[in-house]
Amino acid sequence: MTTFFIKTFGCRVNQVESQAILEQFLRSGAVPAEHFETADICVLNTCTVTHQADKDVEKQIRQILRRNPRARLVLTGCYAAAHASAIRAAFPQAEIVGKYELGKALFNTEDVCWTVSGHEGHSRAFIKIQDGCDCFCSYCIVPYARPDKRSKPLSDVLQEIKTLEGKGFAEIVLTGINIGNYRCPQTGADLAALCENIAALPGRFRIRFSSIELQTVTDGVVRLMSARPDRFCNYFHLPLQAGCDKVLKDMNRHYDTAAYRARVADLRQHVPQIGIFADVIAGYPTETEADFEATVAFIREVNLAGLHVFSYSPRPGTPAAALKQLPSGEIKRRSETLRALDKELRAAFAASLAGTEQEVFVEEHKNGLPHGITSNFQPVVLENAAQAHGLVRARITRAEGPLCFGRVLQE
Repeated sequence: MTTFFIKTFGCRVNQVESQAILEQFLRSGAVPAEHFETADICVLNTCTVTHQADKDVEKQIRQILRRNPRARLVLTGCYAAAHASAIRAAFPQAEIVGKYELGKALFNTEDVCWTVSGHEGHSRAFIKIQDGCDCFCSYCIVPYARPDKRSKPLSDVLQEIKTLEGKGFAEIVLTGINIGNYRCPQTGADLAALCENIAALPGRFRIRFSSIELQTVTDGVVRLMSARPDRFCNYFHLPLQAGCDKVLKDMNRHYDTAAYRARVADLRQHVPQIGIFADVIAGYPTETEADFEATVAFIREVNLAGLHVFSYSPRPGTPAAALKQLPSGEIKRRSETLRALDKELRAAFAASLAGTEQEVFVEEHKNGLPHGITSNFQPVVLENAAQAHGLVRARITRAEGPLCFGRVLQE
């Protein structure tokens, strides 16, 4: 009986893909190994978004080659795609397989089906609706690793949601490399049209969007969020990267601060209590101190709910990697400043929700109390309903730093 081990690095898309690979292995009759040392096949679903991601993957490769040299070692994902030549030179024992060749390589089928029926170890479910990016931001390696844009057929997405909802998943996240570029290959339906079909489905569940690029947020998507707050979370993760027009242009981003400001204002007008979070990069090579201060000031101006801070690291092969890099100490200082700002923003957002009613999705129980997140992605501890699960209505009673406390309302 074949045993397998899967290790996932990086983003939610990789996690969904690994879940699909897991389910395919189980359908083939293989069984999961407790450790990579005992597996017949080791699959590493890799990431290369930062230098540290590369190091993490390489460390795992060395461990497998040293402690289980007889295993079939299969590398897939962005690190494998972007650095194939270097991998073959450094690790000739490893087998590099593209995401859309895994089916043939592992299971003698034409393709791995990226549809999942659950999500191992998670209370929320994730559906991959789209793959690929051709934006070519100057710092980003992803378009080189995932250049082909593909979308899942609308009918498959709807059936996947029905399956997950039937298994009790009350929150489902739509994810992809650039989900705003979703286009059904059969009907041409865009993300707004997909959402219209999702809105018509029965059942009590809500949909959350993963990260979505500003320029792909259409009025149709916003209209549906506004009309169906029970179905679509009042939450957006809108990558910003920099709050300075000069740096945004250098990064080859496809908007300026005026466009970002306008979209945030529009979202707040149409979607009450929306939580807007953003990625931001500290220490891009052309970012001066004045540029960085402009970014901090802009983030304060638009009053985001929280940040995901990246310390810039050069990705070989990208235009930004050829530029003169800032000192590592300066990048670290700017990152720390942004992380302190993130804490401040999250605390302010939590405080702004005190006294409001929110729908909370219970993710786990800790210390005898349910912990969950609101539709607008605010962490909440529920203090009066130890057995609460799924989606519950609660009143937020107070905030302590970035955390809210609430009480479940009797229905």
